[in-house]
Amino acid sequence: MKVEFYKHDIEESDIRAVSAAMRAPILTTGQTVYEFEKRFAEYTSNEFAIGLMSGTHALELALRLYDIGQGDEVITTPLSFIATSNAIIQAGAHPIFVDVETSTGNIDADLIEQAITAKTRALLIVHLYGVMCDIKKLRAIADKYHLILIEDAAHCIEGSREGFRSGNLGDVACFSFYATKNITSGEGGAISVHHASQAELLRTLSLHGMDKSAEKRYQNKYQHWDMKTLGHKANMSNIQAAMLLGQLERLDDQWEKREKICRIYEHAFSEMKGVSFPVVPQNAKSARHLFTIWVDPSRRDEILLRLQEQGVGVAVNYRAIHLLQYYREKFGFKRGDYPQAEHIGDSTITLPLYSKLTDKEIKYVIEAVKKALD
Repeated sequence: MKVEFYKHDIEESDIRAVSAAMRAPILTTGQTVYEFEKRFAEYTSNEFAIGLMSGTHALELALRLYDIGQGDEVITTPLSFIATSNAIIQAGAHPIFVDVETSTGNIDADLIEQAITAKTRALLIVHLYGVMCDIKKLRAIADKYHLILIEDAAHCIEGSREGFRSGNLGDVACFSFYATKNITSGEGGAISVHHASQAELLRTLSLHGMDKSAEKRYQNKYQHWDMKTLGHKANMSNIQAAMLLGQLERLDDQWEKREKICRIYEHAFSEMKGVSFPVVPQNAKSARHLFTIWVDPSRRDEILLRLQEQGVGVAVNYRAIHLLQYYREKFGFKRGDYPQAEHIGDSTITLPLYSKLTDKEIKYVIEAVKKALD
């Protein structure tokens, strides 16, 4: 049997919606994008959302929104995709890593205060695998030290903790609709904020700094545009938004299917010697974006290869960022700097998790892990 690592949830209705968008006169940012932004903000219980080309653009614009740059420090996690800390460097700021919790892989809030200096401007935290960080504690730390709290919620559209959704307590939240995310437009992202003035500025920043979109310039009588600030090219297109709207309606149903799969995985692996996995705190709802297992680091690559040989698609989410070549050479990081993140990064194997997994495939993945361990 072959079990793919990932299969997206695109249906014929989504393809028809994209086809309709491609027949419309405006392909770039227009009414379809605005409709998606409205509905996405409602779904995540946030005031405003701006659609973007990617989650990476969202991270970069979040830092730009608060003028974080040269000479500033941003505290973040060493256990994430590289986009998180890369965005800090792209802004001209300095990433300051803080080690992670052993149970979840999320940034350890209890270690953050000792990393704060006079140069610290923000906390950029990641809700890893779909489990929210201790957001109330992080908000309290940010308020105490007058810091900006940025949530990297690329994994956490559906997640919540103690009644709060991604973006509710943070100053800004960044989402991704990359090819393997719970809803996808191939590439895509969004950023949520609390104030209309911020949403307006973000839209301007996503359009090179221009004060009028193509739709506003050309749909009726031509209007001259001005450039208010130096911006980026990061706006979402109607084609991307059309692909996302139908998926957004199905998001909760798809989550329930992944939740069921994860429960089966957790039951099986809790009884399997040599395997552990991240926990979901009792006061949290995981978005169930990824399911990772942790194995003996000395055997991880061997076990990963054995799973592939059995036809099971796997990945590693993630190796510790500070041990990657660029970070070692630029900042002088070394093994031992963040031991918990290193241990998880050396132990992790990501297993297939998507709504289209059949009972037979789920059982096969579990048996394949057992054989690989033996």
